Amino acid sequence: MLMIMVMSGFRSTFVSKTLNTSNTEEDTRSRILKAALRLFAAQGYDGTTTKELAKKAKVAEGTIFRYFPNKKAVLIEVATEGWVEILTDLLTELSEMGNYKAVREVMRRRVLRMQENNDLLRVCFIEAQFHPELQEKIQSEVIIKMTDVAEAFFETAMEQGIYRPMNPKIVAQVFLGMFAIAGFSSQTIISPEASPKALQEMAEGIADIFLHGVLA
Repeated sequence: MLMIMVMSGFRSTFVSKTLNTSNTEEDTRSRILKAALRLFAAQGYDGTTTKELAKKAKVAEGTIFRYFPNKKAVLIEVATEGWVEILTDLLTELSEMGNYKAVREVMRRRVLRMQENNDLLRVCFIEAQFHPELQEKIQSEVIIKMTDVAEAFFETAMEQGIYRPMNPKIVAQVFLGMFAIAGFSSQTIISPEASPKALQEMAEGIADIFLHGVLA
C-alpha cells in the first residue's frame, strides 16, 4: 500500500504541472530541460550560459525565465525530474516482481538502462558537490520517499521469511546505495563502451552480493 501511495505521489506531482499548462507550454518547458541536461552534462552548469541554453532549446533567452526564475532552478528541475522518472520505474519494477528473489532481474534491467541516463548521472554526481540546494531537493523529493518505500518492501519480505530478520531501513539504504553505485558504474567502475554482457555480469554480481553477501 505504501509503495502504491508513494508512486502515486511521484506521478501526481508532475501530472498536476502538465494539467496546469497547455501542450505548447509543456513542450517548450520540456525542450528547455532536455537542452539543459545535454549542455550541463557536456560543459558543466557554470560553463553553460542562458544564451547557449536558449539557442540549444530553440527559444528566446527571455522565454527561459517565463518557466524558471533563474538558471539554478533549471538545474534543480533537471535533476529532480530525472531521478523521479528513474526511481518511479524502479518502484514499478519492485511492485511487479514475481518473487522477492527477482531483485537480481530488477538490478540487471536497471543497469542495462542506466547507459540511457549517462547525462543525468553526470550532472547529478558532479553538480551536487557544488550546489547544496540540489542535494537538498533530491534528498527531500526523492531519496527519503524512496527509502520509505524500499523499507516497507524489505520489511514485508522479512515478515514472510524470505529475507532474514534485520533492520529493514538499513537493508533499504544498502540496496539504494548499491543501485546508485550501479548507475554511476558506467562512468567509473566499468567502461562506457562496455558490452551488454559485461553490464549484465556487473548487475548480477551486485545483486548476488546484496542477496547472499560475500562469505563462503
